[in-house]
Amino acid sequence: MTPSIDAYRRVREATLRLVDGLGDADLTPQSAEFASPAKWHLAHTTWFFEQFVLAARGRGYRRFDERFGFLFNSYYNAVGARHDRPRRGLLTRPALAEVLAWRAHVDHAMADFLGGRVSEDAGALVELGLHHEQQHQELILTDLLHLFAQNPLRPAVRVSNPAAAMPAAACAQEWIAFDGGNVEAGHAGAAFAFDNESPRHVVALRPFRLAARPVTNREWQAFVDAGGYRDPRPWLSDGWDTVQAQRWQAPLYWEDGADGAPLQMTLDGLRPRDSEAPVAHVSFFEADAYARWAGKRLPTEFEWEHAARGLAIEGNFVERGAWRPLPASASGAGPRQMFGDVWEWTASPYVAYPGFRVAAGAVGEYNGKFMNGQYVLRGGSCASPRSHLRASYRNFFQPGQRWQFSGLRLAEDS
Repeated sequence: MTPSIDAYRRVREATLRLVDGLGDADLTPQSAEFASPAKWHLAHTTWFFEQFVLAARGRGYRRFDERFGFLFNSYYNAVGARHDRPRRGLLTRPALAEVLAWRAHVDHAMADFLGGRVSEDAGALVELGLHHEQQHQELILTDLLHLFAQNPLRPAVRVSNPAAAMPAAACAQEWIAFDGGNVEAGHAGAAFAFDNESPRHVVALRPFRLAARPVTNREWQAFVDAGGYRDPRPWLSDGWDTVQAQRWQAPLYWEDGADGAPLQMTLDGLRPRDSEAPVAHVSFFEADAYARWAGKRLPTEFEWEHAARGLAIEGNFVERGAWRPLPASASGAGPRQMFGDVWEWTASPYVAYPGFRVAAGAVGEYNGKFMNGQYVLRGGSCASPRSHLRASYRNFFQPGQRWQFSGLRLAEDS
């Protein structure tokens, strides 16, 4: 189904709201090779529509600047050469004003395009482009958080809505039993999903139990206090090597104040660490080590999806304006916080489902070529748009990465 011009505008305008009040000095720097400048994200998402929709199908569309294709192509080898990723922060030109002018130019052309007759495959490309932009909305926030965390002033990227985060009491951990058996996994239905969520297929699950909520900062502090980052026994070999090489002692963004008070860098600046909120910014290596230390394990992605099937897509998403994970509610039954707050690491490597086929053309490079050396995360985070998520959604990162809002939920065999 072809998205309406209103749907297109909602996503594009949501991106600009994330950087409202920030200038070129905030949006141009690149804090690490794995991150990108926010200005680059604004440009790359515009390039996507220009390259794959307007230039290919836009009925006489003229590119805003022929040079921008080289600057803002991310990883599409079939499209052509591109600027080196580690050097994106050196792009002081085009300036922010010119990038925004480009966005307006493309948006105007897209309004004309969507107002005409749109083929089914072109409409599918537009829808893919909007979900692609929602992915970059989350990356804008996580990359800006990493950048601002390098600043000794610890400035805020976004100021929290005071009503978004209410104090919560400790929520005791509960365990929910699942019978297992042969279950279906993967996307079903006509609604949008990425290609890596298909084909739907049957998997066999053994009986298991799943924690009702994610692991909290308080519980992770016990791991730290017990010497978890000094003891190699619960760690995978590559994980322990990473701990030693990176000198990890706690999750990313944890700090101690001058008086010893526990603090955490957030999108709202340096704030007191909420002991009952889900732990965030931990790598797969850390999540796996914690689970072993606790005598549990990480769930597989299929156990997670089976538990999430039928649950409402409700939680702490970017629209709430909390800008950080929040504690679980002490009331209610069944799994909590399955969506929002933190992406949850699973034990599953990111590989193709049985029968998966890479799409033809350059967009076939979107997901399939990354199915190597990465692990699956599920559920979304406090920086994810609500409309972007579903039970079958598969996020993926390399096991040593932790600048995303990534946490964990424990599982065990029944």
